[in-house]
Amino acid sequence: MQQYETVIILTPLLSVETAKEVVAKYTKLLTDGGAEIIQEDNWGLRKLAYPIQKKNTGYYHLTEFKAPGELINKLEVEYRRDERVLRFLTIALDKHAVAYNEKKRSGAFNQKKTKTEEVAK
Repeated sequence: MQQYETVIILTPLLSVETAKEVVAKYTKLLTDGGAEIIQEDNWGLRKLAYPIQKKNTGYYHLTEFKAPGELINKLEVEYRRDERVLRFLTIALDKHAVAYNEKKRSGAFNQKKTKTEEVAK
């Protein structure tokens, strides 16, 4: 199974509860298809870089998962059919991206260096 990462942008007209329901729908679609969810990250309502369908904001949600390749086509067809999804992007992660995400999840990038470590360098 290949490891993937998908980001969806939902329309800002949804309530927070409805946005969570939409995300739960796609998470269930993944798990029913045999995918293993590694991490989910809800970024919330953010400003878009450019207007999409005359909307300047959207609900962002990132999901990292392992899945068979044929499941990706089914997932993207469902994204295209859903009018609540403004944009989506699914990418296959290579070994370097997987290692980076593991370090990020473990908190290796958030640790502050002490002054003695900075002086030693």
